Amino acid sequence: MFHKVLVSDDLGSINQGVLSVLDSMSINNVQQVQYCDDAYLKIKKAVLDKVPFDLLITDLSFVTDHREQQFRSGEELVIRLKQEYPELKIIVYSVEDRLQRVRSLMGTHKTNAYVCKGRRGLIELGEAISAVSNNEQYVSLQVASALSAKSNLEIEDYDIELVKLLSNGLSQDEISAHLKSKNITPSSLSSIEKRLNKLRIQFKANNAIHLIAIVKDLGLI
Repeated sequence: MFHKVLVSDDLGSINQGVLSVLDSMSINNVQQVQYCDDAYLKIKKAVLDKVPFDLLITDLSFVTDHREQQFRSGEELVIRLKQEYPELKIIVYSVEDRLQRVRSLMGTHKTNAYVCKGRRGLIELGEAISAVSNNEQYVSLQVASALSAKSNLEIEDYDIELVKLLSNGLSQDEISAHLKSKNITPSSLSSIEKRLNKLRIQFKANNAIHLIAIVKDLGLI
């Protein structure tokens, strides 16, 4: 079981719930922070002092305030920490249930567990802590399909961005201009048309509106 845990969440009420779960599991060496930057610095210092944290439990969404931050979200924090300290176990505890985000964090960035906040959130958090301590992955049931080989999720971040812009009411010409302004490629109108047609076929969508509805139902945007 874990001996040294860091909890990163900007809501004190959430932290208290997490602390109660850790206490029930006899995990008493727990520190708390409310900013992603503070979490990063604490973990970095602990490694340098040769008393590293065993586990980080972090939210993904942090409210912006007067304090300027290097890490704008828990997702950015997780990605950086997994790059620099791959041995650090990380559990995401978030209201965010978009399958694409879960899939990216768990698959690409090797997060150890993803727990959705909710009625069973604290129960599942305890289950996740136990699983991760045994070197097992854990995901809440409501987002488990993100890791299913059978789920129709063969879609890239670029595709997600296209459909998201489409859902915001942008025309294909406007999408092309937006991508060019952000230096995102491919950005030509023909490339966008081909990609959207491919997505419509892949998701068996009748038109652009139907495509947006399907992708939203899957929790991808």
